[in-house]
This record gives sequence, C-alpha cells and structure tokens, in this order.
Amino acid sequence: MSITKRRRMLTLAGASLLATLATVPALAEPMATLDRNGSLVAVEPYAPNIVRVTIALDRTLANAAPGPGPNAQSNAAGWTRRSDTTGDIFASSGMTLTVNAQPWPKAPSQMERYFAPSLPPVSLSIADGAGRVLTRMDGWEMAPHTVNGEKTFRVGASFADTPDTHYYGLGQNQEGTLDLRGRTIDCRHNYDAPAGETVCVPFMVTNKGYGIVWDNPSALTVSPGLHNGTHFQSNVGERVSFFLITGATTDALYAGYAQLTGRTPLPPKAAFGLIQSKARYETQAELLGIADGYRSRGYPLDIMVLDWFHWTRMGQLDIDRTYFPDPKGMNDKLRAMGMHSIISVWPRFERESRYYNMLAAKGWLLKDHDGNVVDGLPIRADRAGALIDSTNPDARAWYWQTIRDNIASQGFEWYWLDETEPDLVPDGNLFSIGSGDRYHNLFPLVHTSGVADGSARDRPNLRNLILSRAAYLGTQRNGGLFWSSDIKSTWEAYRRQIPTGLGFTASGHAYWGSDIGGWQWPSGPAAARPVLLDPAGATAMAPDYRDYPELFTRWFAYSVFTPTLRIHGQRPGTAVWEYGKAAEPVIADFLKLRYALMPYLYAMGRHTYDTGAPFMRALFMDFPADPAAATIGDQYMFGPAFLVAPVTEQGQTSRPVYLPAGADWYDYWTNRKYTGGQTVTVAAPIDKIPLFVRAGSIVPIGAPVMSTATRQPLESVMVYPGRDTSFALYDDEGVTNAYRQGGQSATLRWDDRTGRLTASGRLPTGQALPGLVKVIQPAAGAN
Repeated sequence: MSITKRRRMLTLAGASLLATLATVPALAEPMATLDRNGSLVAVEPYAPNIVRVTIALDRTLANAAPGPGPNAQSNAAGWTRRSDTTGDIFASSGMTLTVNAQPWPKAPSQMERYFAPSLPPVSLSIADGAGRVLTRMDGWEMAPHTVNGEKTFRVGASFADTPDTHYYGLGQNQEGTLDLRGRTIDCRHNYDAPAGETVCVPFMVTNKGYGIVWDNPSALTVSPGLHNGTHFQSNVGERVSFFLITGATTDALYAGYAQLTGRTPLPPKAAFGLIQSKARYETQAELLGIADGYRSRGYPLDIMVLDWFHWTRMGQLDIDRTYFPDPKGMNDKLRAMGMHSIISVWPRFERESRYYNMLAAKGWLLKDHDGNVVDGLPIRADRAGALIDSTNPDARAWYWQTIRDNIASQGFEWYWLDETEPDLVPDGNLFSIGSGDRYHNLFPLVHTSGVADGSARDRPNLRNLILSRAAYLGTQRNGGLFWSSDIKSTWEAYRRQIPTGLGFTASGHAYWGSDIGGWQWPSGPAAARPVLLDPAGATAMAPDYRDYPELFTRWFAYSVFTPTLRIHGQRPGTAVWEYGKAAEPVIADFLKLRYALMPYLYAMGRHTYDTGAPFMRALFMDFPADPAAATIGDQYMFGPAFLVAPVTEQGQTSRPVYLPAGADWYDYWTNRKYTGGQTVTVAAPIDKIPLFVRAGSIVPIGAPVMSTATRQPLESVMVYPGRDTSFALYDDEGVTNAYRQGGQSATLRWDDRTGRLTASGRLPTGQALPGLVKVIQPAAGAN
C-alpha cells in the first residue's frame, strides 16, 4: 500500500472517529466541489451568513466532514449558485462567495520554473449581502514534512488585508494587547508561555463584518494584518478547511459562531456570585471555617472550592478521609448556609494509584510510539503521572462514572477540570485517534464534553458548571467557566488580564475570569509610590510585600466587572478579611456591589444564552463607527450599560478614560454627565473603580442577600436618560435546567421624551414597577 493511500485512510478514519467524539451530526454533501486545475474546492453553506470552504487535492478529503468543534448541520437553504467568466458565484441574503476562475496555467518562464508553485492556485472573495467585498483568500499551501513519525503537511491560507482592519480573538493570549494586527500568534495550548498560559480558540473576528473559524486542531500560527495580509498555517493536515461568518454587527458574528459550534448555557446563578478558593484548604475544618467567616461577618458568598491534593494519591479520584472525614456532611453544612461546592478533579494518574494498571491495560492513557504510557514531563520537576486519553469515548465515560460514584455521591455539585490543556503536552505522543501533534488543541473539548455529557445524562435536573483552564472551538457549549491559569501575583500580571479577558470573550466564549490576586506566591518589586492601603493585619502575604493589599483590592474591583468573580491563590490566606484592616471594608463594599448588580448580571447571562453574544465586551463591539475604540484594550463594556476602566498602576489615584463617540456618559459615582468622543481624567481613590454608565441605560439593582440561594427582590431600577432604550429583565430558580423552557421575564422600556418607564408584564420578582424607578439627574458640572 502506498504512503499516500495509507495517509488518506488514516485521515478518513480519524475524521470518522472525530465525528463521533465531537457529536457532529451526519452532514449533507457540499453544495458544490469545484476543480481548479487539480485543486478541489468544496463549498458548504451552514446558514445565510455562514459558509465552509475546503481545499484539497483529494476529492474525498475535500468533501469530508469538518474537524471537531463545529456541531451544526450544513444547510444550503436560501443559497443560489451561478457561473460566469469570473468564476463560480454562491449567494445568499447574508453573503456572496466567489470562487475565482483559474485559467489553465501558461508555460512557465525559466525563472518561473525555478520558483514554480507546488499547488494549482485557488483564490476567492467574500462579500456581504449588499455586495460589499469584505475579504479575499489569495492562496493556499501544503508543505510536506514529517511530524511525530507521520508524513504529513503544513497547511495554510492567506487572506487580504486593509490598513484599517483590526483583528481580535484566537483564544487567550497574555502578551498585553487586544488588537492582533501586525502580530504573529502562536495559537496553541501552552501552560508555559512566557507571559502566561496561552489557549487556542481558532476563531478570529474583525471589525469589518466578518470572522474566520479555522478548522484544524493542530498547533496553529496566525499573522493577522502582517505585511498587508493575514496568514493561517497549521502544523499538521492534508487539506485547508475554514468557515467564514458575516454580519452587520459583531453580535451577528457571535450568533453565527453559536449556531455553528453550540449555544452557551446559562450557568447556575451561584456562578455569578463570589467563588472562594485557595491552593489549598488542607482540612474540612479549615474550609468550613472560611465559609463560617463569611457568614459571621455578613459578607455574601455562593461557592466554596476544594482544590487539589484532597485525594490520597493523584489518580485515586477519592477524598482523603484523614483530613476530610465527612465530605457529605461538609457539603450539607455548606448548603445549610446557602452555599454550593466545586471540587478539583485532575486527568492524571500516578503509577501507584488504584486505577493506573487498569487504564494502562485498556489503552486509555496517552502513549509513546513504543506503546508505553507517558509518565510525567521532563521539563518540570513537579510533574508526575499519566494523562487519561479523553479522545477515547470509553475512557471519557469511565472518567465521568468514577467521578459520579466517588465524588458526586459525597454532595459535590460541580467540577473543576484542571490541566485541560493538557499539562502533559501530547506532542510526540499518541492519542487513541492519532498523533498528539495532529490533535494538539483538542483535549479541552473532549475532556469537558465527557463530564458535561455525563452530567446531562445522570443529573438532568441539575444545571452543569465546569471550571476549565483551557478551551477550543465548541467548549462553550459544555458549561465552562474559563480562567487565565496560574498567573503571577504582580501588578504587571494584573495589568495584562484586561486585554487577555477581552480577547478571550471576543473568541465566542463569554465566561472568563482570573485568579483574583494571582495564583503564584505573592512576590513583587518594592512599591514605587506610597501604598494606598496600610497592610497592617494582612496575613495573605509576607510582610515585605507592602502593596499587595492594594493590588488585591484593585484586582478585586476589576473582577466585580468580569463574568466570574473567583478568589484563588497560593498564599497563607485568601478570604476578604486576610488583606489587612484597611483593605477589608473596601473589598467588602465592592463585593456587596457585585451582589447588588446580580439582577443585571443574570439578565446578561440569559441574553448570552439567547444570542451567543458575550457581555464582557471590548469597545470595538459596540462602537464600530469610532476608530479610537478599535484598539483600546484597557477599558471595556460590561453589558449594555457599564463602561469599566480598571486602575492597574500601583499608587495611582486618577486615570484617563476614553468615552466612545456616539453616546453620552454618566460617571457612576458622581452622576456627572459627559459627551462621548473625548478623554477625561477621573479620580480613582482606592475605594472606587472608574465606572461610567451609557446614557439611555436601565440598570436593575438587587436588595442585599447573602447568596443567590435567597430569592433577591429588586431594590430599585435605575434609569440613565439620554435615549429610548429597553432591558430584558430575567429570573429563575438558578439551579435546574428549566430555563431552557423559559423563565420569568419582563421587558422594561424607557421613553426618553415622556420620561416614563414601563414593563411588558409582571416583574419576575412579583414587585410593582412604579415604586422602584429612580431616574438619574445629571450632577452639576456636566459637560
């Protein structure tokens, strides 16, 4: 059998397995497969604004299903095809795709013989529904090389650029810049990336009305807008496959991504509250003591987290009864306090653990080319154990069942799937479906899918939640809360979180956060300015890190305005009272603000479920007509109302804030009103975060509660006049999956001319609207 034929058979077998593991439904044939002098171009619509293009030299590969991640059915309804001298033209109400005609190549000149391309050229153009050209694909490539013992290719494609195109997304990159233009992104899961862990979600959005979903799970290099073009190149593949999504707004692009790869579930309401964690609570008494500490102080808290090394050995998937003698009783006590629990479950198995020999015998662990189980990493001394092969459906099923029987049975509701990159890098080794290099970025999808699918089957009435350290196309459908990994506890690391989070949510994954205060042991350079909080009484750090309480407080204030509010870290104490007497009341006030905003937050979560749009939003999403908003990465919108500008410099007590054009803005703290399109310098004392509300906003405010287990009435409905607007208020019991069949909702509408707020029906809380309405009047000095 020839190498080419063998490679083709392996590729098709892998595609078949991937269709099963990624729950991809049976797909229709492409609308057309075109021959461009030997290059085969398959065109496969999925919606009026979504089309897949596949280019290969082999017809079977060109017509094969997408790789893992997308789970939608192809659908050519509303599409037409015609041909003329320019090429083949595929059109719908949302876009026009033209696969350009390619004349038979002329005889090459002497120089052209030396530099002759190895592939028959392919080019195409994409226009919106009105015929405006959005981008072009100018060429594709397949360069042979050997990877992990497999003869394969680097595959890629190049797209046109314009000087005013800006690029966003591609997952998590912690280099500190939102706009990807002019950079080269190493899009691969990499825990050891110098600036902080990178996570690859190969979905790139532009400010020009289109996004590209790159359909290949191997390591990817992307150079957006570099040297007048944008280039994608995957390390392993035998074809080029990508989806183009068009839309008049960025939210239309995110709706397309959700249609293609799956909806983002509404998390349990507790996920919007405070999640308290530490690396690590060593005993049951310590964990319950922290929970009691919140209640005795009157501070809200929703979830307690039991992190790693609660087990007897890594891979036992158990709970050490020496230190946690009654985990079920512990969880019963948490529930009696109105709290829930998350427990960390790792995918690694020490040789001495009870399941290792069974997993190895069944072939359910990552292997090397000799068939030996890969045990640990040579590059870090703190790594031991083998990785469960979650590309194997039997291994995934066993993993969930063992968690269910050993851990869920003890009252733990939700799971923290750590090391979902995975930390045991698969490159050079073998998964059950093929080489670790070919599927480098796949693990987070299959690993979270196993737990999500198992939970849906065995706990159908409990809303799922997974805390996950990495993501891929489609992981949002598994109920993930994602975070930026084990970052340092420094001002620099904190400063990088703002563009990092905005880039991640721009990748179609709405729920992101960071370890508030950083995960690594608190250590940083000496403060350059006087500290803004006296560290007296702080036990969270060594005495010489005098500005750490200030850093934590600024970080916490920022995190109040991120989708996930989670304290975590490798330090002596992490609870809000462990940063000193001066910091505690400031942090507590920010925590209470988070809970006051719960009705607003939960309504945003419902909106994301309904539309796919993130609610932590880089400014380019909402202000496309303002060129200044295109590259700002240290400010953002939090839902439709709030403009957030975190303070990220030690000792800073004011900062400039750009107010986007096209709107007026109220300072949240003073009610002073500003005209958009200008930069203003605002005061930023340690107990305030620069915060503005867009004129023409409705903000529901909740009454104080200790957790989301208590039904929260509205305290007020704040109206910031300036334009007609509406807000969809939503509520439910917050725990079950009944939200999928609906919930309690009412649309609030503000008529700016009459100054009147009305509701479409009964408020979800059962309250009467008129007594709740507070219309904000601009303070003196507005400009």
